[in-house]
Amino acid sequence: MEYAEEDYLQISGLQHFSYCKRQWAIIHVEKQWIENYFTADGRVFHENVHDPFKKEKRNDLIISRAMPVYSRSLGINGECDVVEFHASECGVSLVGQKGLWLPLPIEYKRGKGTSKDSDALQLCAQAICLEEMLACPPIETAYLFYGEPYKRSPVALTEELREKVKTMILKMHEYYQRGHTPKVKPSKSCRNCSMENICLANIADKSANNYVKAELEKM
Repeated sequence: MEYAEEDYLQISGLQHFSYCKRQWAIIHVEKQWIENYFTADGRVFHENVHDPFKKEKRNDLIISRAMPVYSRSLGINGECDVVEFHASECGVSLVGQKGLWLPLPIEYKRGKGTSKDSDALQLCAQAICLEEMLACPPIETAYLFYGEPYKRSPVALTEELREKVKTMILKMHEYYQRGHTPKVKPSKSCRNCSMENICLANIADKSANNYVKAELEKM
């Protein structure tokens, strides 16, 4: 199956969906957005990296920034913060370049990182896009670069991680086509979410009648 271009979903939505399905739907289905310190800081951090006109070549290395990527089979598109192309006999040819090259995606994130796999899922989706676009061998390892330790960390792009990406994207397409915003249980992470005042997760799982009744009983 291949998706039409107008049905593509944003790769960045994987991180939102993994963090909170309701947050993802509010942003990507309802098209609502509110910024807070954390989102603003992350945006500025990415703006310092995203310069599509800045490309570097150092002997056996080519560095491309803000590289557009997509996958027809998954129905997603977006940008890779950085893609390094390393010279390799097992690589693929690139337009305007001699030799063969293997891509290595690197995703930049603010902060110290997280124990959750939301960032890894986004990075894995980028790698799948590159493999499909370039018809290159599977990318076994990619990297997340976190701002506070200011170093890159390797991410193994295992079959388990790839399957999780595909399953999650299928669910995202299902929700998007239905225009569905799921209910969730409030948690501590809600405090750091810029969408908290729109989301109202604490009342989302209650019926309107029960909510009004409860409020009247307080009077």
